[in-house]
Amino acid sequence: MMIQDEYIGFKIEKQKRIALIAHDTKKHALIEWVERNKDVLKGHFLSGTGTTARLIVDKVGLPVKAYNSGPLGGDQQIGARIVEGNIDFVIFFWDPLASQPHDPDVKALLRICAVYDIPLATNRATADFLLTSHFMNVDYERHVLNYNKIIHGRMKEFS
Repeated sequence: MMIQDEYIGFKIEKQKRIALIAHDTKKHALIEWVERNKDVLKGHFLSGTGTTARLIVDKVGLPVKAYNSGPLGGDQQIGARIVEGNIDFVIFFWDPLASQPHDPDVKALLRICAVYDIPLATNRATADFLLTSHFMNVDYERHVLNYNKIIHGRMKEFS
């Protein structure tokens, strides 16, 4: 990568690494969605936060790598995996009407998804559209802004 390149390309492989997250009031809806889409999801690597991951394993029978629960840092762990390049896709059934003790972590996760050009579904309709996209069955090249170039440009302004 050259410092002057506008974007950095990252490949999302055909077999996606998908994070599954749900606030308490949305866990039932996510479990139903996972059950309905089990045949597609079983072909991908799944991870999730605390209780959500455990519920998917127990109720749907799919393997899910579990991180901490959201309020105990799970959202931040998922965000860190995105930054490291270890999560390609996020399904996050969040409750926009309920205050969460970890709202800043939720906002940070949503921001990281935007910064790293990660597909993000925050409701069932979007999750359905993403999962049925033809991009689910092929490699996909995502393009992340080259923040090194932006920072380098800002540093030049102050030199």
